[in-house]
This record gives sequence, structure tokens and C-alpha cells, in this order.
Amino acid sequence: MKDPESRTVFAGVDGRTDTELPDWYRRKKTVDEPKSFAETIRDLPQAVETTVAYRNPYSDEWVETERFNALVEPTRARDHATDGEPDADPLFHVPTDSYAIINPVDVYRPLEEVLREETIDGSPLGNVMFGEIRRYRGGGEVHMDVMFDGLEVRLPGRSDPITMGVTSGYDFFGEHAVYVEGFAQDGYCSNSMRSLTDKEVIKHVGDVRDFRTWWEEILAQVELVADDLFEFIRDAQEIDLEFSELPFTVTEFYSLLGFPDYLAERAAEDAEANAASPFEIDMWTLHSGATYALTHFFQGKEGASLDGYVRTANDILFNPEGTIERVERAYEEQLEADGDDGSQASLAGERALASIERVSDDLQEKVDQFEEREDALRERFQEAMG
Repeated sequence: MKDPESRTVFAGVDGRTDTELPDWYRRKKTVDEPKSFAETIRDLPQAVETTVAYRNPYSDEWVETERFNALVEPTRARDHATDGEPDADPLFHVPTDSYAIINPVDVYRPLEEVLREETIDGSPLGNVMFGEIRRYRGGGEVHMDVMFDGLEVRLPGRSDPITMGVTSGYDFFGEHAVYVEGFAQDGYCSNSMRSLTDKEVIKHVGDVRDFRTWWEEILAQVELVADDLFEFIRDAQEIDLEFSELPFTVTEFYSLLGFPDYLAERAAEDAEANAASPFEIDMWTLHSGATYALTHFFQGKEGASLDGYVRTANDILFNPEGTIERVERAYEEQLEADGDDGSQASLAGERALASIERVSDDLQEKVDQFEEREDALRERFQEAMG
């Protein structure tokens, strides 16, 4: 991802908690003393409305309009008025009058309240929360990872856990509504696992809903995912793709799924390095390769472009059958695009597709287990959401 303008690491919901960063996270973050979540949220830029006017080119007069309102950062606007040189442009955006400002405190103060009350192993979530907040575009765009030490998945042979939480964010430019979705970070390799639940969105339009209830429902989903993620990973570790029998390489596997070449190459390097054999790689390792590439080498921005690749990566873990079918369709389309160069080439193409079909057939029994688990998880989600 593109580097943010600033990063802030936090630990604990407020100054009353004495929360330490987990060892695995501290090793990967250069921070002496993390702030509390509440302090970090209140340090984020706010937005207020002010009147918009346009200059009449014939009279050279400024005419106010009620159809639009400027969104400005109040502290910067004040600095501009007094000093004339603010550190950053006060203006975020000029939306229509239907735009409703949702400031960070509006969204995350209710989360603070929930975290003080909800517990894990008898301890309030606010005492075990930690994570990072990233600012872009003068702080007008914000994304954050919030995790909970102890809400985790531990894999055999690994000392560092996969820690569960949420990713959330917003912007004041009319592009990102307030959103939140399930998230996890693999402490073993720092890979970020995103979109582990459906993305919940509240747009900057009309009445703003009760954020407290919103957060309670979302955290209930995350706890359910933590309960089931280990089982998904364990099953995926038992589903191998034998690339010696397939008509494409590991890099081409990711390319056929739609990853650009630079990501496909990085994903393949990681998957091959972590597999027992570069010719036989399980679906969990293939998923981990994809998340490695997206976490450490993705060149775009957080948002829609990243989300699409994340969904594809997650399908490798949660929908192996759909992943193989997608690869097969893409390979077939590639053969058709290359054209018919003779009967020999046509026969080779048919053999290649047949080899993919055999792999798909071999996966079917284990895929049925996945589908049963997915149906059970969906039912539990519905029960938790009432």
C-alpha cells in the first residue's frame, strides 16, 4: 500500500488502562510509548461546515450559495485567519447540502464505551486493545486496525498468533463512507487478513444511526470468526495443489486469479518459500502468499482497488472450489485468446484443462466440508445479528 503521511500506534482504550503492546507487535513497530486509543482519536482532524460562494465573472462579486457547503478543518482555518500560513490546507471538500459530517469522535467514542464493557477471559476489551491509525491527505482520510490481544488463532509450530480485530476508516472527500470489517494480523509474518466479515458501511447522508449498537453487532461477528478461522485454516492446509500436474506455474496461478504481475511474482515467491515443496502447495500457504504480497508490496491505495484483491485472496482460503473454477475459466479464456495454432496445440490445451478438472474433482470431498462449515458460520452470524 502507499505509505501514509503518518502512523500512530496505540494501546489501551484510554489513559486509565495500563496496556502493553504484544511482543510480536512491538518487534515490528518502532514506537517507544504508544498512545491510548481515546487520545489518538481526539488528535485526528475534525470537519465543520462553512458557507460556499462563487465569483460572478461579470460583476466581480462573490455570491453565496446554499446548494453546497465547504468542509474545513477548524484548527487549520483558525491558523489561516491568524497566521496566514496553516500547516495544511483547511479545505477538505465541497459536497452538496445533503452531506452529513461524521467526525471521528462521533464514530469511535461509542466504540470506547463498548470496549469498556465487553470482556474477553474476564478482562475488558479496552484493556487488551491495540493497533495502528494511518492518515492520508492531510488527515482527511483515515484507516485503522484495531486488534485484541488474546482474541486469536494459534497454529501448531508457531510461537506468534493470528490476532483478530477490525479495520475501520472514513474520509471527508466523499469517497470513503464510514466502514468497518473483520480483520486479523498474522504475527508470524505480519500479513494482514482483511474482509473477514462483510464490510458494514454508514454513508455521510441523512440521519446517522446508533453507532453503539453498530459496534456491538460487529464485535459479535469478529468473535465468531475467531472461533471458526482455525478450522478453515486447518482444512485449507489439507488441500494441496500439485503444480507438477497443472499447466501453469505458481506465479501464473495468481495471474490467472487477476493479480497484476508484480503481485503475482511476490505472492509466488512467498508461497514457494513457505511450502514443503514448491510443486505441491496447500491452499492456506497460497492464501498466505497472496496476503503477503498485498500487505507488503501493493502499490495502490487503501480502498476499492485493494478490496477487490483481498476478496480474491480470501477466496483461496474460504472458497477453494470457486478459486479453482475461476482459474480454470481464466486459463480456458487464455487458450481461446491465443487462437487455434493447429491440432497439436488444441490437443495440448484440452489435456491442460483436463488436468485442472482432475484437481477440481480431487478437491470435491474436502470442499464439501468447507461448504458445511460456511453454512454453519453464516447461520451463527444471523443469530448474533438478531
